[in-house]
Amino acid sequence: MSAPNERESEKVESKPADAGDPSNGLRQRIRQQEILAELGVTALQGASFDQLLTDTVRLTAQGLDADFCKVLELLPSENQFLVRAGVGWSRGVVGVAKVGADLDSPAGYALRSGQPVISNHLEKETRFRTPELLRQHGVRRAMNVILQGDGKPYGVLEVDSRSPADFREQDIAFLQGAANLLGMAIEREREERKLRAALARNEALLKEMNHRVKNSLSIVGSMLRLQANDAGDEQVSELLNEASHRVEAIAKAHDQLSRGSDVDCMDVGKYIEALCHDLDESVAQCDVRTEVEDGIVIATDRAVSTALIVNELIANAAKYAYESQSGIISVKVARQGAEKFTVSVRDEGAGMPDDIDPRNRKGLGMRIIASFTRQLSATIEMKKHDPGAEFIVSIPLQAPC
Repeated sequence: MSAPNERESEKVESKPADAGDPSNGLRQRIRQQEILAELGVTALQGASFDQLLTDTVRLTAQGLDADFCKVLELLPSENQFLVRAGVGWSRGVVGVAKVGADLDSPAGYALRSGQPVISNHLEKETRFRTPELLRQHGVRRAMNVILQGDGKPYGVLEVDSRSPADFREQDIAFLQGAANLLGMAIEREREERKLRAALARNEALLKEMNHRVKNSLSIVGSMLRLQANDAGDEQVSELLNEASHRVEAIAKAHDQLSRGSDVDCMDVGKYIEALCHDLDESVAQCDVRTEVEDGIVIATDRAVSTALIVNELIANAAKYAYESQSGIISVKVARQGAEKFTVSVRDEGAGMPDDIDPRNRKGLGMRIIASFTRQLSATIEMKKHDPGAEFIVSIPLQAPC
């Protein structure tokens, strides 16, 4: 965890205690309850862990009219505490300075004994020594409570003061309350870290799975092409090549998923652009050109269905518009208002006879197009150009990704 912003130069706003005025003690207890409530609200509102550390030391020092406060994070491998957060300390202490975690320090004594520790006269203390850090800052008294987190000690919350006025038993209750709130935040932060780690592992596994599925489908596509070359029958060879293109269109989806961070959605324009790049190489006599609008993100299954429609439309254009001749096939992906996007596939070939509507053809390619169009709740329109023809598929975006 990174250290929070240092506020060593920040002075604690406090008023000197008036031992002769009983109402002063009451006002302080009320203020302490207000501080605990404020810290509780901050924790519930989901403040960052570092911000909560910073707020805790600042407000705790105010609630106890103390010059200093710090969170000491236990470093078990070093048997030391790191000053994880603090207020009142000179520059270069927070996030850097360390204090011994053995029985010779107030914080170590509290941790090892499992009990809160009050020392109102550090110069006369016989239970432990005064750490050099406290000596350097003129600290005369200290109070420590254990910070729990995730079932084990995180460290110690400590307040220190230069003034001769004593910490009292009632102050322990306030300090422990602040520590308990911070402890809950520590536990939450550790659980969130575990969840993030688990999520990262799952995302890595999903990427690996998509990568392997893509490789497996690519192998199937290659096998179909090899079979097509050896078929010895032109019609069978053509059917096998078309099947290989469909398999590879799905493989390309898994390739896109393995590269991205979201497995539920994908940019349909980028996906179709990558698919058309592959088809440009496999449809030798045609130049497949794309013009796509970025940022049209839809559900992955809808993107795959859209790509399979494009695959069939390109195959039909290569087969019927140009036959064995060369030509250009243009593919465009663009938004259509706020709720739809369009995919168009246009050729500049022979065009369609006036008495034939290709949408009424019973070939496998058009049946696939019709099936996926219904599945997407989309509409398809055919425009005749001079030369060529264009198919425009209008597809609802549906729920945003």
